[in-house]
Amino acid sequence: MHIRVATAEDWPAIWPFFHRIVAAGETFTFPTDLNEEDGAGWWMLAPPNRTVVAVDEQGTVLGSAKMNRNQAGNGSHVASASYMVDPEHGGRGVGRALCQYSIDWAREQGYAAVQFNAVVETNVHAVRLYRRLGFEIVGTVPGAFRHPSEGDVGLHVMHLAL
Repeated sequence: MHIRVATAEDWPAIWPFFHRIVAAGETFTFPTDLNEEDGAGWWMLAPPNRTVVAVDEQGTVLGSAKMNRNQAGNGSHVASASYMVDPEHGGRGVGRALCQYSIDWAREQGYAAVQFNAVVETNVHAVRLYRRLGFEIVGTVPGAFRHPSEGDVGLHVMHLAL
């Protein structure tokens, strides 16, 4: 697996799993009815932010991540990131590799920390991965996410000091 900066030419490979994940409404706070053009606007970030893809030896896009500052102004010293792995390629370490890449990127860019503002508490695989990589749950907003089958569940704020 290789991780590289995403280009506009990668979006057609990202869109199918991005759409599937977002439309399911189980893990992201994105509008579930995003169309392809709007989805690209939410995901394909311009520098100094970064969007990357994880690809296999054949060039198949396995997953993607976007990295950016968490807040503007006096909060701009903290990074954030989001990850999507094509469900067809899950369980192969793609999410872990993307997450580690984003941590390394944040460190190289001089960020003091990485913060996730809205990790759905029922997304147990992501929560477990983030904790294994050193993130701590610093708070949970009760009932802040309307899960389509679990009802209102909490959103974790997770933090990793760099």
